[in-house]
Amino acid sequence: MTDTLIINARLVNEGHIEEGDLLIRQGRIEAMGQGLPAAGCEVVDAAGRYLMPGMIDDQVHFREPGLTHKGDIASESAAAVAGGITSYMEMPNTNPPTLSHEALEAKFALAAEKAVANYSFYLGASNDNLEAIRSLNPQAACGIKVFMGASTGNMLVDDPKILEGIFAEAPTLVATHCEDTPTIERNLQAMKAQFGEDIPVYMHPKIRSEEACWLSSSLAVELARKHGTQLHVLHLSTARELALFQAGAMDAKHITAEACVHFLHFDQGDYDRLGSRIKCNPAIKTAHDREALIQAIIDGQIDIIATDHAPHLLSEKSGNYFQAPSGLPLVQRALQVVLEQVHEGRFDLPLVVEKTAHAPARRFQLRERGYLREGYWADLVLVDMERGETDADDKALYKCGWSPFAGYAFRSSIAATWVNGHLGWWQGALRPMPAGQRLEFER
Repeated sequence: MTDTLIINARLVNEGHIEEGDLLIRQGRIEAMGQGLPAAGCEVVDAAGRYLMPGMIDDQVHFREPGLTHKGDIASESAAAVAGGITSYMEMPNTNPPTLSHEALEAKFALAAEKAVANYSFYLGASNDNLEAIRSLNPQAACGIKVFMGASTGNMLVDDPKILEGIFAEAPTLVATHCEDTPTIERNLQAMKAQFGEDIPVYMHPKIRSEEACWLSSSLAVELARKHGTQLHVLHLSTARELALFQAGAMDAKHITAEACVHFLHFDQGDYDRLGSRIKCNPAIKTAHDREALIQAIIDGQIDIIATDHAPHLLSEKSGNYFQAPSGLPLVQRALQVVLEQVHEGRFDLPLVVEKTAHAPARRFQLRERGYLREGYWADLVLVDMERGETDADDKALYKCGWSPFAGYAFRSSIAATWVNGHLGWWQGALRPMPAGQRLEFER
């Protein structure tokens, strides 16, 4: 492993920005300061750009095993590193779904061979695997994923007794997708009555409605309050749901919330232009909802920013409303999307680092990740706030080969990404190798 000295950087960490250098030895941060020794090191001149902890994405779908025509661990983790994401936590709705300890470990074995970024995986919940959840070693997974709404296969948990059991007995954090299925079904039938088989995509947020989100999120919060569950509600999409969550510092909470980058960028007005390219669950909703989510990040009601990266082929997306699957490829541009809010004057860089690196590291109790600290793993991203780039489908590193941001002119770019000290992205090119490690937890 190459030791590296990064010089002339602006270090963004723990609420501060300071000029300095950072020394990497054996994959870890050995020192930060001025005039550090360069002997035996590759020297990288940051040239005044911002050096930050890499983004920790607590919600991705990398499609392996079983759906690898859309994406796989190697392709999607490489795209993530190009986007400044150094660690990811992957969802259980693969084929087969990750509903047993054996299926969970099989995913870790795949990632050990090919992951470019650091990795962990969720154990999924179903109506018939409560014993697997009860007996989960908290060190073995990032958390337990509960689909409290429509999902594929055997992963919709709608049995009230099972839900009570999960929230009462989960040995680690519970992460929820919250949409109320009966409400969605009623809305869908109403749209069928109005449009037949030709439902416009712009009606998606009316089908997967604010009410569907609210009913499910409020149930999850009620159960967590009742049982003292460590609950993390994923991908909030409505202003209404924010009433369920406290503002302020995350560390005093046992119920936390997340926003995803596409809900900070798109709103209902974008369906006419992008159609099913931005069809996702929960649905992208109104401009008012988008503004409320941005403000909730500033106020601390929303604790973490993630992606819910979920690639599909454009050929799959090209069908009608019923045929086009939900989900967007996001990891390669996620951090740039968040940095747009810095350019807009809404966020500052320390807030971005808190929501994308520090907070996920603390919430999931990651060992030696998420900060610029001596002794921590060197998971780093070098951001150029002065040099932008315009996205295009042919720049996408995803296996699906397209980006929902094609044509958008980002005002910043990712100059470099290090994973465990390995320089995996540099000056617009991947230097791929399976440098990722299994994430460890202090639990």
